[in-house]
Amino acid sequence: MTTILSANTVSKRFGGRHGGGVLALSNVTLDVREGEFLCLLGASGCGKSTLLNMFAGFVAPTSGDVSLRGEGIRSIDPRCGMVFQSYALFPWKTVRENVAFGPKMKGLRRGERRDIAERFIELVGLSGFAEHYPVELSGGMQQRVTLARCLAADPQVLLMDEPFAALDAMTREVLQGELMRIQAHSGKTVVFVTHNIDEALVMADRIVVMSPRPGRIAAVIENDLPRPRDIEAQLLAAYGALKRRIWSLVAGDLQEHAA
Repeated sequence: MTTILSANTVSKRFGGRHGGGVLALSNVTLDVREGEFLCLLGASGCGKSTLLNMFAGFVAPTSGDVSLRGEGIRSIDPRCGMVFQSYALFPWKTVRENVAFGPKMKGLRRGERRDIAERFIELVGLSGFAEHYPVELSGGMQQRVTLARCLAADPQVLLMDEPFAALDAMTREVLQGELMRIQAHSGKTVVFVTHNIDEALVMADRIVVMSPRPGRIAAVIENDLPRPRDIEAQLLAAYGALKRRIWSLVAGDLQEHAA
């Protein structure tokens, strides 16, 4: 498969000079395949969000390089769309206006912007809420708007930093299913940060397990569990075996780090 994003021997140190500060990532090399759903999995502080922010162009590596389609990432690139844990919507804009923001920045005409917004509002299951404001929506609905706004800008890659972490378990499960449906429909590449093993197992094609700080790649696991994956998939013996394998990696690294 074609590689769309790459990190090549990337390290990142925050603060300090001459060896001081905090080493968040150490010598990370990773290729992201075009069209795949890849999860960066690990405990808090393992550098997974730092790596995601490098792909987004928000953070530059201290050493090594990151690239998009073979070109070095030096700044924010519209080919990568970011979805954060917080909803980051414009509170003074309606759902339609929020979703149409990306097309507006591209200079598209009002009618075309409206058509695009309506299409993605429907795609995320919010038909009938186009004229509502964010404050009038639940957390899950606001995150749907955030996803629709990102998709309306037509990025090649969706970068998602624990987007469902603040939601209740039932809403989280529903949105996981929605995101998998949208990704299958659109063919977008998704890089998804999580510390939840079940979330990674349900959603990912590949799972990158990261060790505690300084973050390194402990393992890259191909997830061959059959699709569609839902709550019943978690009863499969293969699911349990894969979860135990990943947990042993995460728990082992945490115990070693604590020692």
